[in-house]
Amino acid sequence: MTNEALRTAADAVLARLVGDATGGARLREDQWRAIEALVADRRRALVVQRTGWGKSAVYFVATALLRERGSGPTVIVSPLLALMRNQVEAAARAGIHARTINSANPEEWDTIQAEVAAGEVDVLLVSPERLNNPDFRDQVLPKLAAATGLLVVDEAHCISDWGHDFRPDYRRLRTMLAELPPGVPVLATTATANARVTADVAEQLGTGEGAERALVLRGPLDRESLSLGVLRLPDAAHRLAWLADHLDELPGSGIVYTLTVAAAEEVTAFLRRRGHVVAAYTGKTENADRQQAEEDLLANRVKALVATSALGMGFDKPDLGFVVHLGSPSSPIAYYQQVGRAGRGVEHAEVLLLPGREDEAIWQYFASLAFPPEEQVRRTLDVLAAADRPLSLPALEPLVELRRSRLETMLKVLDVDGAVHRVRGGWTATGRPWTYDAERYAWVARQRKAEQEAMRAYATTTECRMEFLRRQLDDEQAAPCGRCDNCAGARFSAEVSGQALDASRGELGRPGVEVEPRRMWPTGMPAVGVDLKGRIPAGEQAAPGRALGRLSDIGWGNRLRPLLAAQAPDGPVPDDVAGAVVTVLADWAKGPGGWASGAPDAPDRPVGVVVVDSRSRPKLIGSLGEHIAAVGRMPFLGAVSYRADAAESRVPRTNSAQRLRALDGALTVPPELAARLAESRGPVLLVDDLADTGWTLAVAARLLRRAGASQVFPLVLAVQG
Repeated sequence: MTNEALRTAADAVLARLVGDATGGARLREDQWRAIEALVADRRRALVVQRTGWGKSAVYFVATALLRERGSGPTVIVSPLLALMRNQVEAAARAGIHARTINSANPEEWDTIQAEVAAGEVDVLLVSPERLNNPDFRDQVLPKLAAATGLLVVDEAHCISDWGHDFRPDYRRLRTMLAELPPGVPVLATTATANARVTADVAEQLGTGEGAERALVLRGPLDRESLSLGVLRLPDAAHRLAWLADHLDELPGSGIVYTLTVAAAEEVTAFLRRRGHVVAAYTGKTENADRQQAEEDLLANRVKALVATSALGMGFDKPDLGFVVHLGSPSSPIAYYQQVGRAGRGVEHAEVLLLPGREDEAIWQYFASLAFPPEEQVRRTLDVLAAADRPLSLPALEPLVELRRSRLETMLKVLDVDGAVHRVRGGWTATGRPWTYDAERYAWVARQRKAEQEAMRAYATTTECRMEFLRRQLDDEQAAPCGRCDNCAGARFSAEVSGQALDASRGELGRPGVEVEPRRMWPTGMPAVGVDLKGRIPAGEQAAPGRALGRLSDIGWGNRLRPLLAAQAPDGPVPDDVAGAVVTVLADWAKGPGGWASGAPDAPDRPVGVVVVDSRSRPKLIGSLGEHIAAVGRMPFLGAVSYRADAAESRVPRTNSAQRLRALDGALTVPPELAARLAESRGPVLLVDDLADTGWTLAVAARLLRRAGASQVFPLVLAVQG
């Protein structure tokens, strides 16, 4: 077939894909060039094009043409469930049978793999996490690589640890690329890669056959439909009030992004109470609820989804009218990607950033999850090497000083580097030499700080905002857009109504978060000399407790973060905080399950107050405990204290098992407190400043109950999550 005939066939597939019954749809020249490279030349290509350019059209059209020529199925590695659902539906429009293997459909995996083997599947969408699953990696991936007709790496910037959204599971693609038969085309696509990331992805794309022939197609990144703006408002209450007052002024339906799950839930609840039809979409949203939320937004049944970055890459709603960020992402590249959800199929869409003072604290938290220092990596490798069996994440936690999410990410990187191997039952060390690339990790850390500084600059610049973002992406054609608030003037007033402001202050000022008690000891404690395992006996558990707020809240979190910061001076509890804690206590007592609820099965009223001894904030915690005792007209019984030789137990720990290991034998109930507990024989309130892992509360409650307290009700200023 001539290239002219191939292009005619490609346009026909495009018409089916977009639902053009007239057959008038035509590929753009740059789209055709990519398809020609894949189908006619069987090349490897990296396409860096703006969101909405039509990258999915390239690989679906290429798939149809390659399948007509007898090629095997296309394998698309795709990072998010929203993207997969969109793409299965899009493929069906073009008569392409697509199936997906991901965490949401394990019951279908065997059937799908059989369909692939029988040649019944044109496109298989696979999550990157599947690539690192031992069974999939060892049994399915080699066969898949041998039969693949086209490999597509969607959101390919995730493969580069230079990028803003590096995902270790993507590194497994290096293996698959190297194992592809000669002549199998590969397409990598992204809208968010600067020059450094583009070069890194292109280099990795060149692994194996055809490396010297990899084609890079990079286009201008302007989004002509987007009008960018920034509104700098005094505080979180004003930002919430602004949303309540102005949400209906924004065109169509859209997305309100927040930086944390807690903020998304707070904003959703507030906007609903103000009469807006919105839904939350976060990493904690159940899969069925996520799918329903996507469908509601696609059908314009909601004004907005209030979402974290869980709603991101690949969500395709051409008529999305706006994207508002309640809080600034830490990277201008991530910001460009998220705002790119809007305005794909409409002439005009609004993009607004409402930065907040809590943003940088949240950036710092996520930065703490970066690749660990060499000492911690070596310690993990030594532990695995000394083990006589594979170790799971729970089994590793008592032995290494890493939070589970960070530990898992590190192991995935080490797996691809060949230092460890994931098998059934956990992880093993391979014994292969491994070098800690300190220079590279330091560069990545510096790059993250530079990205944060760029976001600060974006919020305050007087220059064109779209040009600013395009320059961050190394777009050589960046120029003033003529549409943003700096080019064309602000389109939205910063005014908020007194009614909305009062309501938002009430919402953010509403104290009280439930604190779930620990009920199971961590796995693997006997292996480190702590004889605790299984379920915590009911007679030694704490009851469900309360906190004034979460540190990640945009309401009380903003008040509590500076109060509980490591460098904050110690002092008596501030009056506003003390008053809010009393409100939490009163609501708790009168609410369902409370001791003043009047229910037949209500617990007994607390007979006294106990605090957890604090070396860093003794005045804060002591004064809070005494204030609660005075207001509640109950005695202040004393403090659960640390043994004199237990200084190590006060060092912050990053995972549950390590925290419990440090606490074991370190906390004690002093004799005078034990005597008072034996005399009172009733429930007590246990007061502390911060609950992170929850093990200080659990161990203290166990000791208090053993000393005679009939129940322990934890009450803390803040929870970490």
